[in-house]
Parts: sequence; C-alpha cells; structure tokens
Amino acid sequence: MAENKSYTIVEYFGGDDGYRCGYCKNLKGNFSHGMWSHTMTVQDYQDLIDRGWRRSGKYVYKPIMKKTCCPQYTIRCHAPKFQPSKSHKKILKKINKFLSKGELPKGEDDGEPMDSVCEEAGPREHTKVSSLDVKCAAITDIQKKVAECPSVTEVQKEAGDAMPAGSETSRKDPVSVSDGRPAATAPKPGMGADPSRPPCRKAKDLRKERRLQREQMRQHADGVSTISSPNQPTSSQNNQSKSLEEFINESLPDSSSHCLEVRLVPVNFEDPQFTSSYEESVALYARYQMAIHGDDPSDCNESEFRRFLCDSPLEAEYSPDGPEVGYGSFHQQYWLDGRIVAVGVIDILPTCVSSVYLYYHPDFASLSLGSYSALREIAFTRQLQKQSPKLSYYYLGFYIHSCPKMRYKGQYRPSDLLCPETYVWVPIERCLPHLDNARYARLNQDPDAGDARVLKDVGRALVLHRRTVMPYAVYCRKRRGSNDEPEVQQYAGLVGQDCAERILLYRS
Repeated sequence: MAENKSYTIVEYFGGDDGYRCGYCKNLKGNFSHGMWSHTMTVQDYQDLIDRGWRRSGKYVYKPIMKKTCCPQYTIRCHAPKFQPSKSHKKILKKINKFLSKGELPKGEDDGEPMDSVCEEAGPREHTKVSSLDVKCAAITDIQKKVAECPSVTEVQKEAGDAMPAGSETSRKDPVSVSDGRPAATAPKPGMGADPSRPPCRKAKDLRKERRLQREQMRQHADGVSTISSPNQPTSSQNNQSKSLEEFINESLPDSSSHCLEVRLVPVNFEDPQFTSSYEESVALYARYQMAIHGDDPSDCNESEFRRFLCDSPLEAEYSPDGPEVGYGSFHQQYWLDGRIVAVGVIDILPTCVSSVYLYYHPDFASLSLGSYSALREIAFTRQLQKQSPKLSYYYLGFYIHSCPKMRYKGQYRPSDLLCPETYVWVPIERCLPHLDNARYARLNQDPDAGDARVLKDVGRALVLHRRTVMPYAVYCRKRRGSNDEPEVQQYAGLVGQDCAERILLYRS
C-alpha cells in the first residue's frame, strides 16, 4: 500500500459495564472492550478485525468472549473458492424470477430467518467520549511528531528505571442443537413408526429409483453400458457447475417486469452521488428499523443514521496495487426501477470486504434481500480480488453459534472462525463440534500455541499527549506517579504489537 498520510487516534474505555444483548435480549449480559476512533487507517482496522474487533460508526468494540452471554466469533469466507449452496441458488433464482415476471413471493421461508447479514453492534452511544483537541491539530503536525518521536532504546537510556512498576431462560442450557431445531422428544404411546415395517421413503426418491431401473433395463436390452460418459454431463451437473456470477448475471428477457441496478457509492458528503441519494437512504433506513426491528422513530432519525452508518473513522486511501475504487467505507445501493430498495454498508480493506450493515424496504422482505446482498458482496469481493490479489476474503461480521438464527453465516463456505485466544483462523468445520458443547471455546486446539503478536513491552505503545506523539515509556517519565499502566497494558494486549506501535492512544 501507499504510505499512509494519516494516523489512527483512539480513546480506550475498557469493558466493565454490561449492556443489552441484541441476540438473547439479556439486559446486562453483553460485555465488550470499547474504543472511540477519531480517525483510522484501513490497515489498522484490518489488523484490528483480525484480532476480533469490529466497528459501529466510530465506536470500535471487541466482545469479552469468556464473559459475554452470546460469544461472537469473527467469521470470514474465502470468496474465490465460494460455491453457492442449493439454498443460495434458490434465492438467486427467486430474485431473477421476480425481475423477469414481477412475481413477489408471499410468506416463503428460505431457511435463513434473519435476513440482515449484520448483527446489532455494541452500545448506541458511549458517554465517556471526551471532546479532544485532535480536530484542531493538523495531521501534518502529528506526522512531524511521529517522525521526531524518540525510540524506546533512547528513552531507556535517558529514563533509567523511571517507568512505573508494575440470555433468556431458553438459552441457559450450554449444549445447543447444531441445526437450531429443538431436540426430538419420545413419541406418545400408540404413536410413531411401526418397527415391523420398513421406514418411509420420499416419493421423489422412489420416482428416481424407478426411473433409474427403467433406464438400466433399456440399456441392458440394447447392450449399452450403464456407465454415463464423462463427456455428457447431465442437466443437474450443468446447474452445479454454474458460477455465482452466472446466476447473478443471468440474462433476462426484454419484456422483464423490473430493472435492478447496483451502485457503489463512497460515504462522502462531498460526493454528488452520495448527497443526491442521502435523504432517500435515510427514509429507507427509518422504515426498515421500525418495521423489522421495532425501533421508535426517535431511535432511527437522521442523526442516528448519520452516526451509525455514515460517520466512519476510516480514511479513504488509494494504492497502486489496490482496487480501482480504493479503500474506505461505501454504500452499495440496490436501485429497483429508479428507487432505492436496499443498501449494504461495507468497508473495503487491504485483504477483505467487511460487511457492516444492511437495510431494505420491508415490502420486499420475501425476496431474502439480506442473503442476496451477501451473495452480491461475495461476487464483488471476487471482482476486487482480480484487481488486488491479496483482497480475497469476505467478512460477515460475527458468528454466534449459541444464537440459532445467526448460524446461517456458517453456510457461506469455505469459511473460517477466528480463535479468540491465539488469533489464528480455523476452518468452521473443525470449530462446530467444540461450539456444540460449550458457548465459549478455544478454537485452536494446539495447546502450545499462543498470541504471536502480543506486545511484550508496553513502553513501546504510542500515545498522543498534549498534541505530542511519544512512546508510553516517555509519557510515564513526563507523568511521574501515573497509575494508568494496567489500562494501557490491557489495551496493548487487545490490539496487538502491530497496532500498539502504530495507533496513537490518547492520554489526557
């Protein structure tokens, strides 16, 4: 990537207070570490989400996995290797049928009860955010301070030993059923299958078997081998080999009832596309929140929309080896016949497309727009990967195995979950048996593995104090008797060595 022209500046808040869980509705069961980010580079955010962090507006949070009621595991899909499942193809065909014939399905269940691909993120507000003078300090000044910042070795020579020493009731059962259905109960007396009779079989399977038998008898009579030629694939094989893009870009007749256009718009109030569609997006968001999530109008007004889905800390960046659209925060708008019916909020980062949120028109809920937008975003990731080979993953946010309605994210294969202790990626197939047995699990089963990127010397962490950038060791020398080392130590351990030595941690 090109050399950054700005620096990440954060305030760290810890994670002592519990707040309402959006999954099990526990009023005080959700715990997370939190930071307020005044500005952030895309590389720093990439490194943070690869350690379990996630953003909601400018608030960046990391669930306390062993303490929170519904442990949330970061999940990613390897986009170039993705193959749509049978249910995914069903959704794509349903969309194409609607576009071509105008038939809107009614009450149809596609097996994914929660359409939105993104979860309810952290607290809506954080009262501890202070009004920094960072906005007054020019970025160029901070850059100069970083360049002039003394190394830790120099500080140690000067300072000597100056551094200070130093769920609801239905979810109480820790064992969950892997497919989200309740465990089968014993049949009542006089009910159930007759053990003396063979088990029932589906009529579809019986028809297939009879058809195969007739074909075999015909071929035997003709003296033809029953082995199919590999050069003559069946219609089902042809359907199986169709790519995601072929399903999405399937040609529609000229007499199609509807026209769908997907536009990528940068989240930038100086961009004419973004500003011209802003009011329509706000109205759609409010309608979605009230109809789908039951929000009060005051909870989904224009200021909430702007804070939640427009105020991104990410600085737009461009790189010679990056995608043409650049890095940063974007709205992917779905225009149907000239009006916006859905918006996917995404971040484009150095190695991934990260899904932030989705909102859509409630009248089109039966089209499974949440699942459809996820498939479109995977296809978009594959498109960007052709321009930037390292950008090959699609992050779906958090996977919550203890919440059955959130397990559908694991259907986008191949996918990995992030181990909450060693921060290595583990294929989801290896994780599910452990999550079936306990809400929280160390996913990396190597007992000797640890956090390879932990910061061992907290004195190396960069801090911003009175508009001056310095290592924490220098800050401690200036602030003799400071008692905040445990907090800074915790922060440095959570963000890791790379971020701790690049991100500016604000100290008053």
